[in-house]
Amino acid sequence: MNKIGFDNDCYVKLQSQHIRERIAQFGGKLYLEFGGKLFDDYHASRVLPGFKPDSKLSMLHELKDEAEIIIVVNAGDIEKNKVRGDLGITYDLDVLRLIDAFRGIDLFVGSVVLTRYAEQPAAIQFEQRLKTLGVKVYRHYPIDGYPSNIPLIVSEKGFGKNQYIETSRQLVVITAPGPGSGKMATCLSQLYHEHIRGIKAGYAKFETFPIWNIPLNHPVNLAYEAATADLNDVNMIDPFHLAAYGETTVNYNRDVEIFPVLKATFEQIYGSCPYESPTDMGVNMAGKAIIDDKVCCDAANQEIIRRYYRTLCDQKQGMATEETVYKLDLLMKKAGLSEKDRPVISAAEGIAFINKSPAAAIELHDGYVVTGKTSDLLGACSAMLLNALKRLAGIADDVKLLSPEVLEPIQNLKVGPLGNHNPRLHVEEILLALAVCAATDEKAKNALDQLPKLQNCEMHSSVILSQVDDKVLKKLGIQLTCTPEYQTQKLYHA
Repeated sequence: MNKIGFDNDCYVKLQSQHIRERIAQFGGKLYLEFGGKLFDDYHASRVLPGFKPDSKLSMLHELKDEAEIIIVVNAGDIEKNKVRGDLGITYDLDVLRLIDAFRGIDLFVGSVVLTRYAEQPAAIQFEQRLKTLGVKVYRHYPIDGYPSNIPLIVSEKGFGKNQYIETSRQLVVITAPGPGSGKMATCLSQLYHEHIRGIKAGYAKFETFPIWNIPLNHPVNLAYEAATADLNDVNMIDPFHLAAYGETTVNYNRDVEIFPVLKATFEQIYGSCPYESPTDMGVNMAGKAIIDDKVCCDAANQEIIRRYYRTLCDQKQGMATEETVYKLDLLMKKAGLSEKDRPVISAAEGIAFINKSPAAAIELHDGYVVTGKTSDLLGACSAMLLNALKRLAGIADDVKLLSPEVLEPIQNLKVGPLGNHNPRLHVEEILLALAVCAATDEKAKNALDQLPKLQNCEMHSSVILSQVDDKVLKKLGIQLTCTPEYQTQKLYHA
């Protein structure tokens, strides 16, 4: 059974209360930066069991008549086709997905901002696509010396060269497909432009990680570093907060680096800054909603290991640098973790060693580890999935849910008319076959009904999976890692 370590209702109540207080503090117009994912924060739900991925959205929905959303995306990320890891889609496609999702629940999306715009061909193409779809688009440009050259940044040649974003509501929510998109810089640029136009505006940050009131090297905070390793984010003690209040709090390097800019911007606009530290400017009550620290620590440790293995696989596929791998290796050591802390790794690799072929293992919520090996009919993940469903349904291991008579025609279709070289059935194909059999076979139906119980189960494959299997397992909510090895020695892997 899933263990809960986080009180989501408590979090929503506390966070909503503090957001309302922050809006009242400025009284006029508030730019509210949403750190982390706004619509579906799966990272938070993994490291804080009990956190609902849409909890931020639930709070925002209460203010829908007063709020508008601006989505910012780094033009450089569009150019290099950066992929959102939890969904497997590029950032530009995620912008479109987010617009549809927000509109689907009656939240107003005012515009999209392309940050660090430098006439990247892919960014230009995406801008034209958005305009064709009737979405307003603005450009924000790189600023030399950012974030340290404050006199230049807060000037006509700095924020002044950015396009002014036209907004129509008091609460302007700034969000993005992922970290490093330029949310805070967009907020500060708008404060500068609003001041020029005689409009009073404030800024606050809806933050989740790092959590300021738990230890610097707490696994939950280390998991945040692991999630942003490619951005070189580092958790650190907030020196401004320590100097102002004598209190030790945790923040991260980018907020600490940008704070002098924010402070200087406020001082230029108002003559003084309402915040003494980056911690002050954040609205983050997540730490007060942790109800079982051990559960959250265990979940965060698994996330660190998953991020490590995911990055090793990305490096194997040419999508991660050696520096990122090195940083994650250091985080593993700092957290005192190894592959032994993830039982499914040794289980999968043990079966693979014995059979000299790919294997997979999944740990069910009762702690039982189910394995699967490669056969003539099934890939290792498909075999593992069927074995797990039988275990959950109380079906004997020697019972065949799908007979060769059902599977062989599918194989023949794959290698015949469809022209595939691999006859073994993928996870999706097995599930479709099981669904067909469930119409007439009570055991198959019982097994199929167990699928929701696989959500948040830990799994490992002894080889890098195909995109087909990877996507289906993500849809099932299974927490996957892979050994950074291909099944074959081919150079091209579809």
